Amino acid sequence: MDKAKPFCIAKRDVWEAYRQVKANQGAAGVDGQSIEDFDRDLNKNLYRIWNRMCSGSYFPPPVRRVDIPKGDSGGTRPLGIPTVSDRIAQMVVKRTLEPILEPVFHTDSYGYRPGKSAHDALAVARRRCWSHDWVLDLDIKSFFDEIDWGLLMKAVRRHTDCKWVLLYLQRWLEASVRMPDGTLVGRKRGTPQGAVVSPVLANLFLHYVFDLWMCREHPDIPFERYADDAICHCRNKAQAHDLRQALETRFAECMLRLHPEKTKIVYCKDANRPGTYLEQSFDFLGYTFRPRMANNHHGERFVAFLPAVSKKAGKRMRLSVRRWRLHRRNDLALEEVAAWVRPVLTGWVRYYGKFYPSKLREELRTIDAYIVRWAVRKYKRFAGHTLATWEWLRLLKRRNPRLFAHWALGPTAG
Repeated sequence: MDKAKPFCIAKRDVWEAYRQVKANQGAAGVDGQSIEDFDRDLNKNLYRIWNRMCSGSYFPPPVRRVDIPKGDSGGTRPLGIPTVSDRIAQMVVKRTLEPILEPVFHTDSYGYRPGKSAHDALAVARRRCWSHDWVLDLDIKSFFDEIDWGLLMKAVRRHTDCKWVLLYLQRWLEASVRMPDGTLVGRKRGTPQGAVVSPVLANLFLHYVFDLWMCREHPDIPFERYADDAICHCRNKAQAHDLRQALETRFAECMLRLHPEKTKIVYCKDANRPGTYLEQSFDFLGYTFRPRMANNHHGERFVAFLPAVSKKAGKRMRLSVRRWRLHRRNDLALEEVAAWVRPVLTGWVRYYGKFYPSKLREELRTIDAYIVRWAVRKYKRFAGHTLATWEWLRLLKRRNPRLFAHWALGPTAG
């Protein structure tokens, strides 16, 4: 290590950060440089990052702003895409911070944490909905855009005094944003969604704003939080109402706001809780929790409060399937069509098929309809014989049930 450099950062740390960024892939930033472009002069590019970070002369370039559709509301969610070099630099800091902060975080904080997943949060939420009659579904308005830098850096300093970590975190927070029209916009608060270091910073901020506050002020109310999505389990409606008011005050103290329409109190109705209330469902991590039919151990049908793939997620999947235009790919054999869509389908099945898979089966039935249309166009013998084509699909699924990933969920044809 060069003793003349003010900061001691190992070259190995930069290399390991690069490997993680490369594994995650991602789009190019404002410089248009892709991972492949970066790799063409890998040693020089990595040395430049290491040298500048060690000398204190690393300044992050602007973040590229991209607006992506937000559910079916017609709105958009802003994403900030750093350059490849900046993602590597951020990963160096993240790899330094994460081992320090992980032991501190609350057990029921699940978002972007090693060894925890959205499925873990959903499973715990499902179990607690059975034992608690009411849920407070929280929605923090524009959370990533409204994080107060002063409060955030105060929280970081409680856990590290590493000068280069604090220096670069402050520079990343202050980095400007390149808008789609090319203009540069400065920021005075918030951390970009899409930045490598943003999830750990967001978790730390809400650890103090929400997690510890809940443990201190309402230790009898369990919760699950995944990044800025959180639900609280209450014994009765009055407790849920009081908690909402208290949280509105708490978030206001920390420069945040609860969304007045999207934050709601929900009654967990089922066979043992026959009461009535306006809200009887809520969405959490792409699933909708609501009363659904289920089978008990004796095979008897009853109503339970359960999660299943949400309508919003189902709509997004159907729109994706429509854009594939499967029925027009007559240039491909069916096995080639299956291989083409398999990565996306497998991801959907693994995530949305974890709970109440029959609902996902309904949502993905549209794929079978496109396969039937594909067969009618490709094979003359099926022209004008739709029922016969569906029968062909049934037999095909019986012979080769693993050809399409969603077929593992059970029968969808017919």
